[in-house]
Amino acid sequence: MDKKDRQLLNVLQHQGRIAISELANQLNMSDTPCLRRVKKLEQQGVIIGYGAHLEPKKLDLNVVVYAFIRLKENSDNSARLFESTVAQLPQVMACSVVTGAYDYLLKIVAADLLSYEQFVKSALGSIDCVAGIESTVVLKQNFSRTVLPI
Repeated sequence: MDKKDRQLLNVLQHQGRIAISELANQLNMSDTPCLRRVKKLEQQGVIIGYGAHLEPKKLDLNVVVYAFIRLKENSDNSARLFESTVAQLPQVMACSVVTGAYDYLLKIVAADLLSYEQFVKSALGSIDCVAGIESTVVLKQNFSRTVLPI
């Protein structure tokens, strides 16, 4: 990846819907080589998708919770079961393996605390390999970045 690729990625992070002609113009390139670079970065998995950034509160998703999960046993089968199950839950925005007293950290969105409680009881709490759940409710999010520092 060279300097031109990084410039291209920086522009696309800020303007994902930019036309190839405009992108090429901003990078002082012609359209065809610019498109070739974009396609190459997509094929390499550097660009993993394009999408709209939505405001959760405008969609009645007013609560963000970080849930620390401890599994009953630290095995490949438990990890596979847990990861495949939470990947199917649309409320789970992110799932990370962590070190320390817990095995996973989940970022979850919900309409309100009652909805989150129902989600814990009906979805997270019903996963056989889960030994414990500790939740931290976000009171205020100051900012959230989607642009990587490249």
